[in-house]
Amino acid sequence: MTTETPPGLEPTHNLPEVSVSDLSQTLKRTVESAFGRVRVRGEISQPKVAGSGHCYLRLKDDAAVLDAVIWRGSMAKLSIKPEEGLEVIATGRLTTYPGRSSYQIVIESLDLAGEGALLKMLEERKRRLAAEGLFDAARKRSIPFLPGVVGVVTSPTGAVIRDILHRLNDRFPRRVLVWPTRVQGEGAAAEIAAAIRGFNALPVGGAVPRPDVLIVARGGGSLDDLMAFNEEAVVRAAADSAIPLVSAVGHETDTTLIDLAADLRALTPTGAAEMVVPVRLDLLAQVTDDGRRLLGAMGRLLEERRTRVEGLARGLPNLARLAEDLARRLDDREHRLSLAWARLLDQRQAAVDHAAARLRGPREVVALRAGDLRALARALDAAMGRAVDQAGWRLDGRARMLESLSFQRVLDRGFVLVRDAEARPVTDPEGLTEGQPLTLAFAGARTVGVTVRGAGGEGGETGGAPPVPRARRRPARRTSADDRQGDLLGGA
Repeated sequence: MTTETPPGLEPTHNLPEVSVSDLSQTLKRTVESAFGRVRVRGEISQPKVAGSGHCYLRLKDDAAVLDAVIWRGSMAKLSIKPEEGLEVIATGRLTTYPGRSSYQIVIESLDLAGEGALLKMLEERKRRLAAEGLFDAARKRSIPFLPGVVGVVTSPTGAVIRDILHRLNDRFPRRVLVWPTRVQGEGAAAEIAAAIRGFNALPVGGAVPRPDVLIVARGGGSLDDLMAFNEEAVVRAAADSAIPLVSAVGHETDTTLIDLAADLRALTPTGAAEMVVPVRLDLLAQVTDDGRRLLGAMGRLLEERRTRVEGLARGLPNLARLAEDLARRLDDREHRLSLAWARLLDQRQAAVDHAAARLRGPREVVALRAGDLRALARALDAAMGRAVDQAGWRLDGRARMLESLSFQRVLDRGFVLVRDAEARPVTDPEGLTEGQPLTLAFAGARTVGVTVRGAGGEGGETGGAPPVPRARRRPARRTSADDRQGDLLGGA
């Protein structure tokens, strides 16, 4: 009995064996050959630029997620930079990554998925740059009234530059410097930003004059055509420009981000030329009219001042009559002054004569003073004599008093003066010691040397001389003020 094997249950021992690497490479070749060129529409999620310059991101919709990578060489060529939430159409090829058993798309170019996605991106960029303050009115500068040099950033071959030059020549010819750039397509944004920064980098007073105002201009076009003026690099260059900048991109209904960052927005390139320079003929007419009005106003002012001066002059007194009155008053003062001066001289002369009459002659004065001097000399001699006599009497009295109080007179009456070895008088025997040498002074300057024996008692003895009886101490006599010894050279 023969049985058949159901489909799918054939024996596996007949299948060839392959390695993981071989299978991964086979899958890689199969996927790359089957999907060598694809265009995928999706929303960018989690874009991240690595240090190598490669960008890794995901494309997603409401049902699936696809890993994607943009190599560094392709990143530099993209007209749209990957941003979170941006809906794009990615063109590239599918491949696998054996190291993770995953597949991904290698993106070579990016396009916005419709105008709605582009507007969403622009609105998000506008919101982000506005948050940084790039569109603030406080940053904007005023345009000079009459610039000497006008810088223009635009395409050198389009009709825009011809319209600007034609309008400038019609209104007020100025020197124009054109920095040629592309105004759409790949690399246009970088050239426009470089032109704005290049004009600002020109030195003042250099060989190439630095513009006083800049015009960034382009003709009308679609939203894609004007995208270069919405790029962040161009907007930042316009906001950082130290030279006042006028934006003239597209037609009246076209609005780009550079319009918000510029100091002034013109509806058209021709309108930008009209904004930066006035009409020369209008200025000449205005100057002529202002000059005529100034001359008329000056004439009216002079006439008004002349009338006023004449009115004031009528109120002034007659100068000739006023001078005559003053002259008469001056003559009267002169006459009165001469009379007063004569009277003053007469009075002074009388006073001098009276004083001269009272003066004595020199001889009379000398004789009078000589008599006074002799009288004073006689009085002085008498006073000196009396003073000398009085001083001699006082000196004699003091000498007699001194002589009567001298200790020599006491010795003449039989007393003895006892001195120790240092010639000091000994008044108290209690202080004497056995064997102490003493000197006895007698009247007539005679002295005798003795030695103390038996000191300390009444019977003490001295060697070399008989004992001397102790003199009885007399009570001190109270002296009056007249008996006290006075100064020998002074008074009592």
